[in-house]
Amino acid sequence: MPLPEQLLLSDLLRRHVRCDQGLDHGAGVLAWMHPPVHRLLGWVSRPSAFGSRRLVWRLNQLRGLAELEAMVKGEPAETDLETVERLPTLFQAAVLGNRDQQLGTVVDAAVELGTGTIRHYLVSRSDPRLPGSSRWRLSPDRIDDQQPGRVFARLEELDDLPLARASVRQELLRRSRRWRDQVQDLGDRFEQRVEGWLEEPPWQEPEPEPWDQRSPRRSAPVADDDPWI
Repeated sequence: MPLPEQLLLSDLLRRHVRCDQGLDHGAGVLAWMHPPVHRLLGWVSRPSAFGSRRLVWRLNQLRGLAELEAMVKGEPAETDLETVERLPTLFQAAVLGNRDQQLGTVVDAAVELGTGTIRHYLVSRSDPRLPGSSRWRLSPDRIDDQQPGRVFARLEELDDLPLARASVRQELLRRSRRWRDQVQDLGDRFEQRVEGWLEEPPWQEPEPEPWDQRSPRRSAPVADDDPWI
């Protein structure tokens, strides 16, 4: 599978790394990035379920993607868990708004594979390990400052950001608001029609026929042989 122009970091990390020698080097576990310029430099894989050994891969070593594997070329840099944990990163950092209140957590990012540029981060309000949780797109230009474990953004709430993926609950809330607006609109239209009917009733009282004084009604002549006389 050829490389796409853009890829989510989570899609890269969930794949096992396989080198050009056919060896499996384990699944990705961590991003290697340069936070000041919002650029992904590579990623880290764990070759064994036991031990602290870690392998660091540069992003330009990536050659292709299979359904469950990331194909790489060249040798990785070997390191340990303690060193990896000291790498600077914005992932899993708390996102703080204008009033320094925590709005969510950075859980993912959309990355240009050609340059490593991070187009936008994905922020989750709830625990990102929960399936189906919502994601909001946070672009780097909305970030004012960043510290270890914290990102400061020009936000009042997460809904100020475009929604990238809605959870079932979020989608129900959006649909409920849309249905409520539609019902309110129908109610307003009905009320306007009723007010129009009250102001201009659709019926009119028939006008009485004028009495013509010039042609008074005459009684019918009585015949002489009327048997009732």
